[in-house]
Amino acid sequence: MSTRLIAYGTAAAFAACLFVAAAPAVAQMAPPALIGKVTSDREGAMEGVLVSAKRSAGTITVTVASDANGDYAFPADRLEPGRYELTIRAAGYGLDGLGLVELAPGKATRADLRLKSTPVTTDQLTNSEWMASVPGPEDLKRALLNCADCHSLRRIFVSKHTATDFLKVFERMGGYYPGASDLQPQRLVGEHRRPAVNPAIAEKLADYLASVNLSRQSTHDFEPKIAPRPTGRATRVIITEYDLPRKEIQPHDVVVDPTGMVWFSHFGEQFLSKLDPKTGKVTDFPIPVQKPNHPKGTLDLEIDADGYLWIGLMYQTGMARFDRSTETFQIFPVPDEWQTDATQQSHFSVAATNIDGKAWVKNTDRSQVMRLDLATGKYENLGSFRDPANNRPIGIYGIYADQQNNIYILEFPFGGIGKIDAKTGKLAFYPTPTPNARARRGRVDSQNRLWFAEYGANGVGMFDPDTQTITEWKKPLAWEAPYDVLADHNGEVWEVNTFSDRVGRLDPKSGEWTNYLLPRSSNIRRLFVDDRKSPVTVWIGNNLGAAVIKVEPLD
Repeated sequence: MSTRLIAYGTAAAFAACLFVAAAPAVAQMAPPALIGKVTSDREGAMEGVLVSAKRSAGTITVTVASDANGDYAFPADRLEPGRYELTIRAAGYGLDGLGLVELAPGKATRADLRLKSTPVTTDQLTNSEWMASVPGPEDLKRALLNCADCHSLRRIFVSKHTATDFLKVFERMGGYYPGASDLQPQRLVGEHRRPAVNPAIAEKLADYLASVNLSRQSTHDFEPKIAPRPTGRATRVIITEYDLPRKEIQPHDVVVDPTGMVWFSHFGEQFLSKLDPKTGKVTDFPIPVQKPNHPKGTLDLEIDADGYLWIGLMYQTGMARFDRSTETFQIFPVPDEWQTDATQQSHFSVAATNIDGKAWVKNTDRSQVMRLDLATGKYENLGSFRDPANNRPIGIYGIYADQQNNIYILEFPFGGIGKIDAKTGKLAFYPTPTPNARARRGRVDSQNRLWFAEYGANGVGMFDPDTQTITEWKKPLAWEAPYDVLADHNGEVWEVNTFSDRVGRLDPKSGEWTNYLLPRSSNIRRLFVDDRKSPVTVWIGNNLGAAVIKVEPLD
């Protein structure tokens, strides 16, 4: 039967039909707080349905997934007694009735969930599902990868813009700060603009988008291609979401300090913030504004070997170091004579400053590589670099030090890895096996290998400096567009993105992926793996959802 996409509001209102009763006595010391079975007329017992519980007036949401028998369970230490609202995530389904349940202390409450079939609505589609569903040539669809940085692709496809309208949008988008949002639409200063759309394809792309949105028709005439729900290992997970106190907060990078406190950078504001994972309390630390007329916001957030937090100040110039004990910032601005309206410090590396006292910093303006002497506060500018094979400028995204404090630069417009020798300043460049892989973010592992996201190749790459080769692993779903990658101490590799609402877990030996579906639309730019215990805990920020998320695999 043909299924049409229905454009409902961006916040879907799911209701729950619950059979609530006291559970039988469970012979264990700590019974689960809430258990139940998820079923539907169409499928019977349903695997991979996300069930979320949020306390009334609370700020913390806990989510589990139903197993192969349709059963779900919330551990007792995750839900305190009280009144909760239950919601689900399962495309093409809704809960039948009201979703309220009262949890009593010391015993398990049972809530069996009955799902009813519903039309697949446009707000249920992830960005990757939009890309898979919408017809059109791959080269034009690839041009949409950059659009998901600022908003979902749904906005494009449910719009009524004509081709002429889209050309105006392309021009306007180039004038916005990268961290601009609906709630904080900051403009760039002066003549500086960001390359929104390649001018060579602008008219062709505008015509294409106008042909697949709602400018010429009231409904979409293509079938939605929904990714399968989680199965097996991907259902064995607990996900905790911490709502942030203001909707305009964009938690770009999230890290955990040695005491277990969670810190995040603000992509659209001049703050560094701390989240207490036990209570959900958020404490803001204002970062001194250096350039009042330029956009506010930060990006990269790192912890050095001494426990200091470092943060990239974007258009506010340079870096800031935060002392957690004194709760004070030290600012390291780029010299005035080097600054332009395009000066932007988004990415840096303090991973190996103990080697020579130097931190590596990227200036997005002309993709310059700089080095900061921590003792003197002075910068050295190594300038811009070019691919030796074709003399093409290297457009840098991420920048990461190895264990000897040599620096890797990740080539974003096309794809490749550059390695700059710290002593000589010379560059070696290694193209990715897949052309136009668009290397984005990553990290160096304990074996001194660089793991990185292949945004344009839908995969993960690993550069081995011993063999000077790159190995690739492709993501299981189409158009996931990996954004950041990190290897844990157990030898597994973790990936996040802005497209599929999933956190990827790779076993490099077998090549097997486990994709953990998140409870709601998620725009993830960075991941932090706390691997002090096994299984590890993954921390991420929902950059467009004003939430910090903890993902805890159960095996």
